[in-house]
Amino acid sequence: MTQTIPVRLAARSYDMHIGHGLLARAGDLIAPFAPSGRVFVVTDRNVADAHLQTLIAGLGRLDTRNVFVLEPGEQTKSFVGLEQLLSAMLAVNITRKDLVIAFGGGVIGDLAGLAAGLVKRGVDFVQIPTTLLAQVDSSVGGKTAIDTPEGKNLVGLIHQPRLVLADTDVLSTLPMRERRAGYAEIVKAGLIADAAYFAWCEANAAAILDNDRDALTHAITTAVAFKAGVVARDETEQGERALLNLGHTFAHALEAHGGYSADLLHGEAVAAGISLAFKLSAQLGHCAPADAERVARHLNAAGFITDLRQLPGAPFSAEALLSLIASDKKAEAGRLTFILARAIGGAFIDKDTPADAVRALLQAETQT
Repeated sequence: MTQTIPVRLAARSYDMHIGHGLLARAGDLIAPFAPSGRVFVVTDRNVADAHLQTLIAGLGRLDTRNVFVLEPGEQTKSFVGLEQLLSAMLAVNITRKDLVIAFGGGVIGDLAGLAAGLVKRGVDFVQIPTTLLAQVDSSVGGKTAIDTPEGKNLVGLIHQPRLVLADTDVLSTLPMRERRAGYAEIVKAGLIADAAYFAWCEANAAAILDNDRDALTHAITTAVAFKAGVVARDETEQGERALLNLGHTFAHALEAHGGYSADLLHGEAVAAGISLAFKLSAQLGHCAPADAERVARHLNAAGFITDLRQLPGAPFSAEALLSLIASDKKAEAGRLTFILARAIGGAFIDKDTPADAVRALLQAETQT
């Protein structure tokens, strides 16, 4: 059984298929988007070792001679990585009738999508996300980017895929830590706009993390349907789509502070950032302290570290984090923008969050 979630963007609309055995059917699903019959598969070494042969077999008659295997990890998502990938594509004379396949987690999806959007002024691409985090978040919505020393995802563009294939079978090879990192983006959907879904997550987190087929499919489908609706209403993030960044302003600063080290996964930073966003909301009087405590309690029960003093990368500097937050792409005219909450399921965009309040929170949270 597979679920199909449409992402409705007029001429740029596409479908996301979620379910089992999709790699084996990839050729039939992808062929309509590859008029030349030639595909360029971009993946990383870990995914290649585990799943590349399955994908190649599933692509059938498509020309799969061009496979680019990159090093895994966030540090690949850089100017250096982008240049290497673009050079490789140009060296084999990629054309605008070819198709790029991003086969990996969020790093590969972001990097391959950006390269596809730039090379020859734009080549179509398909997302085949192989991590839970990528399946519920980065593969949907067309955001592509690389990181820089100044911050995360500061250089990029919106380049929508033609199709997304989320084969849940590949998740069986993910270590628990990677599954947990993806769970942060699942529970985020409930915290933004669906209190009942958050309550369902509270009751089913263990089943999701244990790869229970029914719980996992429901979790992914619900989170993707929520994000697809938001993206359809606000593709270029002029308003509502910014809500999807709940926890991310803090998270991106934490990741940049640590130099995008593999010691802190994106989903782990997001979980800590969500907890901080609810604490800040409570301190500013937007939501009840009990809501912030409930969120932190659930994240901790799911195995996340929300105490910055124990988070990988510690010790963190409050001033360094604040400086990174000030350079975030959501900041406007020197004002800090955060996604805060009036309640669980009641997130909102605050475009003038007091810097003093953020500083005080960070100082308290990093103080040993």
